[in-house]
Amino acid sequence: QLQLVESGGGLVQPGGSLTLSCAASGDTGDYYTIGWFRQAPGKEREGVSCISSMDGNTYYADSVKGRFTISRDTAKNTVYLQMNSLKPEGTAVYYCAVDLGDSLELVEIEYDAWGQGTQVIVSS
Repeated sequence: QLQLVESGGGLVQPGGSLTLSCAASGDTGDYYTIGWFRQAPGKEREGVSCISSMDGNTYYADSVKGRFTISRDTAKNTVYLQMNSLKPEGTAVYYCAVDLGDSLELVEIEYDAWGQGTQVIVSS
């Protein structure tokens, strides 16, 4: 059974930084994509970034490009999302998810399992 657990959320001031972690367990196979998504209050969930387990290739939404960095620790089956220069509109619940087809896309229907989410609040 696949399980994803996010951690690292919290309160941060605008312009600050935060690193989220996503620990994966269960039978993911050798090739998969881990994606980060977020859902702000009153808005639809949107894709943020994703990384392929096979080659470490990454993809970023335009809204976070240059500010967020996704990385992986294959030994720990953990993916990180380093978020810099955070903006108030970054306030959201952040979810990680696994795509067993390793699509390297931020299309929700491609993802097979989801974590419970971690809250990030960007406010002074």
